[in-house]
Amino acid sequence: MGSCRVTVVGAGYVGLTSATCLARLGHRVVCVDNDTAKVASLCEGRVPFYEPDLDKLLREGLASERLRVTTALPEAVRDADLVLLCVPTPMGDDGGADLGAVRTVLAKMRTSLPSGCVVVTKSTVPVGTSHRIRELLRRPDVSVASNPEFLREGTAVRDFFSPDRIVIGVDDPHARDRLSELYEAIPAPRVWTDPVSAELTKYAANAMLALRVSYANVLAELCEKVGADIRDVIEAMGYDERIGPAFLRPGPGWGGSCLPKDAHELVRAAASVGVDAGMVREALAINDRQARRVVARTRRLATGSADGSLRGVRVGLLGLAFKAGTDDLRDSPALTVARLLGEDGADLTAYDPGVRAERADVVPAVVVDDPYRVAKGASVLVVLTEWPEFQHLDWGRLADLMVRPVVLDTRNHLPADDVRAAGLEWHGLGIG
Repeated sequence: MGSCRVTVVGAGYVGLTSATCLARLGHRVVCVDNDTAKVASLCEGRVPFYEPDLDKLLREGLASERLRVTTALPEAVRDADLVLLCVPTPMGDDGGADLGAVRTVLAKMRTSLPSGCVVVTKSTVPVGTSHRIRELLRRPDVSVASNPEFLREGTAVRDFFSPDRIVIGVDDPHARDRLSELYEAIPAPRVWTDPVSAELTKYAANAMLALRVSYANVLAELCEKVGADIRDVIEAMGYDERIGPAFLRPGPGWGGSCLPKDAHELVRAAASVGVDAGMVREALAINDRQARRVVARTRRLATGSADGSLRGVRVGLLGLAFKAGTDDLRDSPALTVARLLGEDGADLTAYDPGVRAERADVVPAVVVDDPYRVAKGASVLVVLTEWPEFQHLDWGRLADLMVRPVVLDTRNHLPADDVRAAGLEWHGLGIG
């Protein structure tokens, strides 16, 4: 197996996972970030966010000297065979991706790139970005390719080494050869295509996942109205090989750093060429409504009335991250629910095993380090993130601490019979 000289620009979830895993595969990797504090922490083997196994891979890469972390971008690309762009592309005011970081990086490294280098976008970028990168680089001797990532937070390392597929958009043989060598050791299907198709694939995949979750939430509401059980409905649907069970669980909404912005960008991109992506627009609208539906259920359970006032009512929140296995709060539906409850006057206390109390500056609740403190004086506990440890809490102890022993399980995650046996009312989503 060959060894490539790789520069990874950006040390976030995608960049750091890519850098450490490529180093494990035997490549020579330099990871670059403009945050000096983050780089100092990484050089000491400390990962500044929660991602299983990533700290071990970082320390291993540094010790073997196959991985180096720096802030010096021009120097880092001078000998690179491939440069992977893993910089933030947040949603802009118009719903599209903001490419400011991409343009900044290209300007800084343009003249330092060696002839024959391949610049690869792993960041999620609008369709056609590869063409724009060529124009900005003005380097006909440098290839440009698209290699969108499909890593999931909480399982990013596993996903890197065992992906469902590797999508690579290239339009010249040299770039194809380099990327073939980069991923030679990973046994996964390759989808070789052009850069535009590769860029669109990422948006298409994430929009489909968003559609499925929004559909599950619509079905859950319907189940509640007609007296059906969403758990049985989605189990039966999931056995159909044309449908499958993935992303068909109801919840407080979908969020995170990818699905919301990617769905918005797909709608914007479609509209820009006269295509109406109405189904994706509706999925976004359903997602907005879902948080309000959770708040309405919470109000009824906490006060006994659909019109009851939440002012001064203690509500305990279990879970803040957008999903279990990560400390990521970006576009978390749990935070949207918390914000709406706070606007209605509720007194909020929250616990999440992955979110430290000092993160309270972005959470509209008092963040505590003990789930039992969340229950003290609460009129309802709302489960918003599906952390496995929530299934094993002492529910009898929680019931004793509460004013009203009521649980709203927005993920249908808890063992309902055990919770009820402990003396609490258990309410899920989609159970009529």
